[in-house]
Amino acid sequence: MKAHERTHETGADKVVSDLKRVVHDSQELLHSSAEMAGDRARMMRDRLADAMDAAKDTCAKLEKKVAAGAKATDRVIRENPYQSLGVAFGLGLLIGVLVTRK
Repeated sequence: MKAHERTHETGADKVVSDLKRVVHDSQELLHSSAEMAGDRARMMRDRLADAMDAAKDTCAKLEKKVAAGAKATDRVIRENPYQSLGVAFGLGLLIGVLVTRK
């Protein structure tokens, strides 16, 4: 795995992991509240179930976009290696100048 892919995936994987953890915790809350009776409890469970479905859809879409972005980045770098090196060098130089400024 390339360094740029690791950095990109690390941030995206964290978002996806956090989203999956929220969905899991929400499912546990939904199951534990199953004994609660009343219209308000039922409404809350329905809203939570809808939110979980939306979160799952968002997570799946995010995973697809991240994978597509990583593939596109890899393809551009492979097709234009010298230009990519030039851009990376230029950005590194610019960041270095800005960081060392007082």
